[in-house]
Amino acid sequence: MFIVSLEYKKPLAEVDSHLPAHIEYLKAQYKAGNFLLSGRKNPRTGGIILSNVKTKDDLEQIIRQDPFIKNHVADYDIIEFEPSMTCKELEFLKTK
Repeated sequence: MFIVSLEYKKPLAEVDSHLPAHIEYLKAQYKAGNFLLSGRKNPRTGGIILSNVKTKDDLEQIIRQDPFIKNHVADYDIIEFEPSMTCKELEFLKTK
């Protein structure tokens, strides 16, 4: 499992100009089953994505499709981890 942390490197006005395309990208990744959760950081300096793809290489290929990457408005940090404890509702995420 992966936590993807986005950090904006351009002014919000420029980020916002690419937001509709970024949202469509996110929707496509949810539909493909690659993303489990996403949202803005507070304060709005970037975002977070929770992904369940199999490998970091696969995730890096997926992220390269993001309009935020293609338009150089955000940097991405990928953190891999193995869920070992969850609430009952998220048991399906635990590493077996």
